[in-house]
Amino acid sequence: MHTIGRVDMVDFPDLGLENVAAKIDSGAYTSSIHCETISAFYNGGEHHVKFTVLKDQTPIVRESKVFASKQVKNSFGQIEYRYTIKTHIILFGKSYLVELALTNRSSMKYPVLLGRKLLGERFVIDVTRQNLSHKEKMKFQKK
Repeated sequence: MHTIGRVDMVDFPDLGLENVAAKIDSGAYTSSIHCETISAFYNGGEHHVKFTVLKDQTPIVRESKVFASKQVKNSFGQIEYRYTIKTHIILFGKSYLVELALTNRSSMKYPVLLGRKLLGERFVIDVTRQNLSHKEKMKFQKK
């Protein structure tokens, strides 16, 4: 079991994203990522979603099969429709399959929120520390 801090830098290889700032939040059940221009469509009878993420402040368009969709009340009490995708996240050099809700987090400090469903019994949170996974990654890249 790894110790993770209150924030970290994570990679989403399927989305072509590296070193994305993430807040670790044991109070949140699901994980989410900041997206813009989210639109659903059908491809071969399957529900897909097209969305824009930021890579080094540059907008890039990605597509994925929809894992789930539902109405949720956001942190401001507003009801919104959210799509969830499954993708891989890299933490401490290991790949995990994460369910990631696509939402506009532009008013939030961190573009990614990692919730309990991912953290589960894999990580212990030490709120006095930060970027533990990223520091380990940088240490191995220097070798």
